Amino acid sequence: MSDLAGDYGQAREAAALFDQSDRGKVELTGPDAPTFLHNLCTNDVINLPLGGGCEAFFTTAKAKVVGHALIYHVRIAGGRDALWLDVAPGQATRLIEHLDHFLISEQVEFTDRTADFAQFHVAGPKAKDVLGKALGEPVPDLGRLQHMERTFGTNATCHVRRHDPLALPGYDIVCLRGRAADVRQHLIDSGAAPACPEAYEVLRIEAGTPEFGKDIDENRFAVEVGRTDAISYAKGCYLGQEPIVMARDRAGHVNRAFRGLKFKDRVPAAGTQLFAAGKPVGVLTSVITSPRHGPIGLGYVRRGSEIPGTILDSDAAQNDGTAEVVVVPMT
Repeated sequence: MSDLAGDYGQAREAAALFDQSDRGKVELTGPDAPTFLHNLCTNDVINLPLGGGCEAFFTTAKAKVVGHALIYHVRIAGGRDALWLDVAPGQATRLIEHLDHFLISEQVEFTDRTADFAQFHVAGPKAKDVLGKALGEPVPDLGRLQHMERTFGTNATCHVRRHDPLALPGYDIVCLRGRAADVRQHLIDSGAAPACPEAYEVLRIEAGTPEFGKDIDENRFAVEVGRTDAISYAKGCYLGQEPIVMARDRAGHVNRAFRGLKFKDRVPAAGTQLFAAGKPVGVLTSVITSPRHGPIGLGYVRRGSEIPGTILDSDAAQNDGTAEVVVVPMT
């Protein structure tokens, strides 16, 4: 039986272990893979060094989001370079279909590796110490999305990636599924306490980290999501570039902003509209009850109502002061 408050506290005060093996994993290989991916996403992939990573959107020509991924430049069996895409659960197949639609004569191969690899996330102020103890060696300082290959025990070789989606020091550990039990036990023996998915979701929402399928869908304009590190304005042409650049250079703003929300006394359902003076100004995308903050959520709020401290209603006919717009990460 899960202990939400206990797992939440473990992550905030020490180190919690989350099993995220259901996340989608797509591997791209072939000599044209970097250029091909570079031309279809919003970030700079061609110049991504071995051991480096970046966040990116895949969009339509109108910059509506088709996919959202963390992209890593890795080396796989046989000494070959590859690009590894880490995506939300259930999104690997859809992303492969999108990429395949644009494949003409490029030498690129897509492989869905979701079923082949397990994935864990260790988060908390003691995450680095726990990881070092489990590996039996100090963990070097890694920048955001930098990664390395390390071995747990004698034969469990893993990719270890610096990733802080919960606004806490965090690391993703990816290994073959057959090695997962050993890796998990090494982490537990070194001080990481297994934690429930609900605790991860609370921390994700507090951090303001969007997830595709919940906070991002194919109707969402990429710039509205607010992930500034996911969009490069210095790279060359790519699918969806024009409307993204126009939003920056011509309008100077977007019509909606992704924001944190705190609720007065209850948790409205995801999908609930938000109102100001009886007019619709936003929509909730993620909602949950936090042990620290009470009812909270994430959503999109129209320009003019997105300023922190703004009070919004969940009923057009009733001034109920349901939600307050807040800064994320929530402190």
